[in-house]
Amino acid sequence: MKPVRVGVVGVGSMGERHCRVLGSLRGVELVGVYDRCRERALEVAARYETRAFARLEDLAAAVEAATIATPTPTHAEIALELIERDVAVMIEKPMATSTIEAMAICEAARRRRVPVQVGHIERFNPVYIELKTILEPMRPISLTFRRLSPYAVSNRDADVILDLMVHDLDLAIDLIGAPPARIYPVGRQVFSEAVDYAILTMEFPGGELATLFASRVTEQKVRAIEITAAEAYIEADLLNKGITVYRYTIPIYTNDNQPVKYRQEGWMERIGIPMAEPLALELQHFVDCVRTGKTPQVSAQDGLRVIQLAERIRTLLYQGAAVALRFPSLAAPVGANPQLSEVER
Repeated sequence: MKPVRVGVVGVGSMGERHCRVLGSLRGVELVGVYDRCRERALEVAARYETRAFARLEDLAAAVEAATIATPTPTHAEIALELIERDVAVMIEKPMATSTIEAMAICEAARRRRVPVQVGHIERFNPVYIELKTILEPMRPISLTFRRLSPYAVSNRDADVILDLMVHDLDLAIDLIGAPPARIYPVGRQVFSEAVDYAILTMEFPGGELATLFASRVTEQKVRAIEITAAEAYIEADLLNKGITVYRYTIPIYTNDNQPVKYRQEGWMERIGIPMAEPLALELQHFVDCVRTGKTPQVSAQDGLRVIQLAERIRTLLYQGAAVALRFPSLAAPVGANPQLSEVER
């Protein structure tokens, strides 16, 4: 099998992790790296025994695919240049800083027929993969997401919505299978001029509720999902790799609506999670999509939907209003925008 030639653009802490993983994946040749800081590029290239390219266009000419792990404001510019050179890209989250930028990436990928994957890494977390399997036969009622981090380790080039909450916006839409119909965000500026702490409640078309907590002012690092379904209550710890399911005692009713017996007894179940590195699963999936031409599991359109929603949330947080939204269906064409239908103050 001929290896896929891959490069890494941006070799800060995340980009170096990309180098480490790509250098060990099957069917991959780590051709080289590019970073605007030439000294850093040379340092990382030497560590992983690859080449440091002096120009982005030189790297693009040598690879079939590239991962982008640069600061968020540069994602769109770099992605568009690589796509126009027919290089498949995996863009770290968030995909872009605005809907306009995200739409431009989607349109370029469609026109050039180039695979684009967005780095919502939690989709490849073994806990989340198992959680989706557990939820398949259930009817979710409400979902709570908690993503809390210390300020010292946070991404300073974006507020808490683009830095942290985007992960759970993506997971919520993926679990429910539809974008929300209404959103109610509140937030606080704590250590910066941007929002550092936010709470979001979302109502979905099927009646499901989701509450998202995102904080970069919390000393304890938390990545958790709690789901109340008609059949069970589920706790998933994405960080410490565990799932606990609390099954309900469910009565069976007669025709006159009187309970006669119970279908099952309530019990608690702890689910074992296989050990796997999410970044390795994510990058292996990207390389496989480049090789086969399949659409990535987290596509450019998925990234666009999250940016559309994040942009609305940020507008409300900084302007102080609540709105009802109409989103395009999951089958809507790339570039369809959510429409404001009502504003409440």
